[in-house]
This record gives sequence, C-alpha cells and structure tokens, in this order.
Amino acid sequence: MELKLQRCVIEDLEKLVTISKATFIDAFEKDNNPADFESYINEAFSSERLRSELENKNTRFYFVFSGHELIGYLKLNKGPAQSDIKDDQSLELERIYVIQQFQGKGIGNWLLQQVIQIARNEASNYVWLGVWQKNQAAVRFYLRHGFQKFDTHPYYIGKDKQTDWLMRLNL
Repeated sequence: MELKLQRCVIEDLEKLVTISKATFIDAFEKDNNPADFESYINEAFSSERLRSELENKNTRFYFVFSGHELIGYLKLNKGPAQSDIKDDQSLELERIYVIQQFQGKGIGNWLLQQVIQIARNEASNYVWLGVWQKNQAAVRFYLRHGFQKFDTHPYYIGKDKQTDWLMRLNL
C-alpha cells in the first residue's frame, strides 16, 4: 500500500469536517453519553471551528491517502496553539485517526513516523500528546513507540470530564 501525506488547505475544509466527525464517532461514540457526545462533535468538528484551526499558523492538518483514497488525518500544534504545554521546542500531536476499514494495516505506525520526522525537521526536542486513559489500545501503541506518561489533564466530552494521559517522546 502506497501512502502519501498531504497538508490540508482551506479548500479541504469540508473533507476535514467529514473525516474528523466520522473517525471520532467510530472511535468513541460507544463509550460516551449520547447527549454529551453529540454536543462535543457539533462543537469540536464544526466548519467554523476547523476553519479557524486551519487558518492558525501554529496548527497544521495533514491527510493521509492510499492512492487517491483519503484514509486518515492528523493534527499538529506548535507553541501557542498547543493545548497544554505551549513549548516552542515541542510538537503536539493532537489528533491521529485512520478510518476504521484501514486500521490494523500499519498506517498508524507510518503516520507516527511521519510526525516524528516533521518534529525532527523542525528541530523539536520532543513530541507530546494527550490520550484518553481508557483507550488502552492507543496507550499501548504509544508506549510501544517509546512515549512515556508524564502527567494528566482533564478532557471534556460535553459536560463529561474525562482524564487524558499526557505522553512524551524525546527526540
């Protein structure tokens, strides 16, 4: 499978909204209160919100394609766009999602290697992320790739306060 990473531009907004909602729903809908979940989806993945993020010079979205088929995406933040640390010497991996039918094929590994290369190219000292503590498959994935838990932070799905592990990979 030949994979390609492509930076998103404003013209990609509707595709970004669609894949953001679809992958998040597939990953987490079953584990959350329906009303809280719907409220979160409508806010976090609205066209207005994603447009604002696409226009932020410290935030980047990338699509991953298999051939011409869009199969996933990721979101990276630098400096003031980061959700917690806001360290200019780091890169936050805020989102990394692959559509369900392509999971288990090594695409997440490939994407993570692309993120690490981007961080190295930008002379970042480390990559960090937040991952829901109950998402044990993702926690194991990041541990397997050398990330270490260093803190926690609250993450809200609607009014439901959840806990994310903050994990870091030194470069």
